[in-house]
Amino acid sequence: MRVLFILIFLLFASSWSYATIYRYVDASGRVHFTDVPTSSTYRFYRADGHQANLLTLIDYYAQRFHLDSALVKAVIKVESDFDPGVVSSKGAQGLMQLMPATAREIGISNPFDPGQSIYGGTFYLRQMLDTFDSNLDHALAAYNAGPNAVQRYGGIPPYAETRHYVERVKKYLTYYHRYSGQLD
Repeated sequence: MRVLFILIFLLFASSWSYATIYRYVDASGRVHFTDVPTSSTYRFYRADGHQANLLTLIDYYAQRFHLDSALVKAVIKVESDFDPGVVSSKGAQGLMQLMPATAREIGISNPFDPGQSIYGGTFYLRQMLDTFDSNLDHALAAYNAGPNAVQRYGGIPPYAETRHYVERVKKYLTYYHRYSGQLD
Protein backbone atom coordinates (compact mmCIF):
# COMPACT_ATOMS: atom_id res chain seq x y z
CA MET A 1 0.00 0.00 0.00
CA ARG A 2 2.79 2.42 0.91
CA VAL A 3 4.55 1.82 -2.44
CA LEU A 4 1.31 2.51 -4.30
CA PHE A 5 0.87 5.79 -2.39
CA ILE A 6 4.43 6.87 -3.26
CA LEU A 7 3.92 6.04 -6.94
CA ILE A 8 0.65 7.99 -7.06
CA PHE A 9 2.28 10.91 -5.24
CA LEU A 10 5.20 10.98 -7.70
CA LEU A 11 2.83 10.86 -10.65
CA PHE A 12 0.86 13.85 -9.40
CA ALA A 13 3.92 15.70 -8.10
CA SER A 14 5.47 15.67 -11.57
CA SER A 15 2.37 17.34 -12.98
CA TRP A 16 2.59 20.04 -10.30
CA SER A 17 6.17 20.96 -11.09
CA TYR A 18 5.16 23.74 -13.44
CA ALA A 19 2.53 25.37 -11.22
CA THR A 20 2.18 29.00 -10.38
CA ILE A 21 0.61 29.53 -6.98
CA TYR A 22 -1.31 32.63 -5.89
CA ARG A 23 -2.26 33.62 -2.37
CA TYR A 24 -4.86 35.85 -0.81
CA VAL A 25 -5.33 36.80 2.85
CA ASP A 26 -8.95 37.59 3.67
CA ALA A 27 -10.22 40.13 6.22
CA SER A 28 -10.21 37.54 9.01
CA GLY A 29 -6.58 36.65 8.34
CA ARG A 30 -7.22 33.30 6.66
CA VAL A 31 -4.80 32.50 3.85
CA HIS A 32 -6.21 31.11 0.58
CA PHE A 33 -4.09 29.50 -2.14
CA THR A 34 -4.95 28.73 -5.76
CA ASP A 35 -3.31 28.04 -9.09
CA VAL A 36 -6.14 29.88 -10.89
CA PRO A 37 -6.84 33.29 -9.36
CA THR A 38 -10.54 34.13 -9.42
CA SER A 39 -10.12 37.78 -8.49
CA SER A 40 -7.51 40.52 -8.39
CA THR A 41 -7.19 40.02 -4.62
CA TYR A 42 -4.94 37.01 -5.30
CA ARG A 43 -1.26 37.86 -5.62
CA PHE A 44 1.62 35.86 -6.98
CA TYR A 45 3.09 33.64 -4.28
CA ARG A 46 5.50 31.26 -6.02
CA ALA A 47 6.25 29.43 -9.26
CA ASP A 48 7.95 26.15 -9.93
CA GLY A 49 9.75 24.52 -12.83
CA HIS A 50 10.45 26.12 -16.21
CA GLN A 51 8.23 29.09 -15.45
CA ALA A 52 10.14 29.76 -12.23
CA ASN A 53 13.43 29.69 -14.14
CA LEU A 54 12.12 32.26 -16.63
CA LEU A 55 10.76 34.44 -13.83
CA THR A 56 14.14 34.27 -12.08
CA LEU A 57 16.02 35.24 -15.26
CA ILE A 58 13.59 38.06 -16.01
CA ASP A 59 13.80 39.45 -12.49
CA TYR A 60 17.60 39.15 -12.41
CA TYR A 61 18.21 40.95 -15.71
CA ALA A 62 15.46 43.51 -15.08
CA GLN A 63 17.22 44.47 -11.85
CA ARG A 64 20.65 44.40 -13.47
CA PHE A 65 19.56 46.85 -16.18
CA HIS A 66 17.18 48.88 -13.98
CA LEU A 67 14.05 47.82 -15.83
CA ASP A 68 10.57 46.98 -14.63
CA SER A 69 10.26 43.17 -14.75
CA ALA A 70 6.65 43.60 -15.93
CA LEU A 71 8.01 45.48 -18.95
CA VAL A 72 10.44 42.68 -19.76
CA LYS A 73 7.62 40.12 -19.50
CA ALA A 74 5.42 42.26 -21.75
CA VAL A 75 8.13 42.53 -24.41
CA ILE A 76 8.75 38.78 -24.31
CA LYS A 77 5.01 38.06 -24.52
CA VAL A 78 4.59 40.23 -27.60
CA GLU A 79 7.88 39.22 -29.23
CA SER A 80 7.76 35.44 -28.82
CA ASP A 81 4.87 34.44 -26.57
CA PHE A 82 7.54 32.87 -24.32
CA ASP A 83 8.71 30.43 -27.03
CA PRO A 84 12.53 30.39 -26.86
CA GLY A 85 12.85 28.64 -30.25
CA VAL A 86 10.82 31.04 -32.38
CA VAL A 87 12.26 32.77 -35.45
CA SER A 88 10.37 35.66 -37.04
CA SER A 89 9.84 36.12 -40.76
CA LYS A 90 12.50 38.87 -40.60
CA GLY A 91 15.02 36.61 -38.87
CA ALA A 92 14.70 37.76 -35.24
CA GLN A 93 15.39 34.92 -32.83
CA GLY A 94 14.57 33.67 -29.35
CA LEU A 95 12.44 34.91 -26.49
CA MET A 96 13.27 38.57 -27.01
CA GLN A 97 13.52 38.30 -30.80
CA LEU A 98 17.02 39.63 -31.29
CA MET A 99 18.17 40.20 -34.83
CA PRO A 100 21.38 38.24 -35.52
CA ALA A 101 23.45 41.42 -36.03
CA THR A 102 22.17 42.94 -32.79
CA ALA A 103 22.82 39.69 -30.92
CA ARG A 104 26.41 39.61 -32.20
CA GLU A 105 26.98 43.26 -31.27
CA ILE A 106 26.05 42.61 -27.65
CA GLY A 107 27.90 39.31 -27.38
CA ILE A 108 25.05 36.82 -27.65
CA SER A 109 26.28 33.55 -29.12
CA ASN A 110 23.00 31.62 -28.79
CA PRO A 111 19.81 33.74 -28.95
CA PHE A 112 17.74 30.57 -28.42
CA ASP A 113 19.16 30.14 -24.93
CA PRO A 114 16.64 31.86 -22.60
CA GLY A 115 19.34 33.33 -20.37
CA GLN A 116 21.30 34.81 -23.26
CA SER A 117 18.15 36.07 -24.98
CA ILE A 118 16.85 37.78 -21.85
CA TYR A 119 20.28 39.25 -21.13
CA GLY A 120 20.56 40.58 -24.69
CA GLY A 121 17.01 41.85 -24.87
CA THR A 122 17.13 43.65 -21.54
CA PHE A 123 20.53 45.13 -22.38
CA TYR A 124 19.16 46.41 -25.71
CA LEU A 125 15.92 47.65 -24.15
CA ARG A 126 17.95 49.61 -21.58
CA GLN A 127 19.99 51.12 -24.44
CA MET A 128 16.78 52.19 -26.20
CA LEU A 129 15.37 53.75 -23.02
CA ASP A 130 18.65 55.62 -22.47
CA THR A 131 18.79 56.73 -26.11
CA PHE A 132 15.24 58.10 -26.00
CA ASP A 133 15.41 59.77 -22.56
CA SER A 134 13.26 57.07 -20.88
CA ASN A 135 10.37 57.71 -23.27
CA LEU A 136 8.74 54.27 -23.20
CA ASP A 137 6.80 54.66 -26.45
CA HIS A 138 9.91 55.73 -28.36
CA ALA A 139 12.07 53.02 -26.76
CA LEU A 140 9.53 50.32 -27.62
CA ALA A 141 9.20 51.63 -31.17
CA ALA A 142 13.00 51.56 -31.47
CA TYR A 143 13.10 48.00 -30.11
CA ASN A 144 10.66 47.02 -32.86
CA ALA A 145 11.61 49.19 -35.84
CA GLY A 146 15.13 50.27 -34.94
CA PRO A 147 16.40 53.49 -33.39
CA ASN A 148 17.10 55.11 -36.78
CA ALA A 149 13.42 54.91 -37.74
CA VAL A 150 12.36 56.55 -34.47
CA GLN A 151 14.95 59.30 -34.90
CA ARG A 152 14.02 59.83 -38.56
CA TYR A 153 10.31 60.30 -37.70
CA GLY A 154 10.85 62.07 -34.39
CA GLY A 155 8.81 59.44 -32.54
CA ILE A 156 6.89 56.29 -33.31
CA PRO A 157 7.25 55.65 -37.05
CA PRO A 158 4.07 55.56 -39.12
CA TYR A 159 4.33 51.79 -39.51
CA ALA A 160 1.15 49.93 -38.55
CA GLU A 161 3.20 47.02 -37.19
CA THR A 162 5.24 49.28 -34.90
CA ARG A 163 2.25 51.25 -33.66
CA HIS A 164 0.40 48.00 -32.92
CA TYR A 165 3.53 46.60 -31.22
CA VAL A 166 3.80 49.57 -28.83
CA GLU A 167 0.09 49.30 -27.95
CA ARG A 168 0.32 45.54 -27.30
CA VAL A 169 3.41 45.81 -25.11
CA LYS A 170 1.77 48.52 -23.03
CA LYS A 171 -1.39 46.42 -22.68
CA TYR A 172 0.64 43.48 -21.39
CA LEU A 173 2.69 45.80 -19.19
CA THR A 174 -0.54 46.70 -17.38
CA TYR A 175 -1.47 43.02 -17.17
CA TYR A 176 1.90 41.98 -15.71
CA HIS A 177 1.77 44.79 -13.16
CA ARG A 178 -1.48 43.29 -11.96
CA TYR A 179 -0.49 39.62 -12.19
CA SER A 180 3.23 39.66 -11.49
CA GLY A 181 3.70 35.89 -11.38
CA GLN A 182 2.05 35.17 -14.72
CA LEU A 183 3.82 34.27 -17.94
CA ASP A 184 0.86 33.72 -20.22
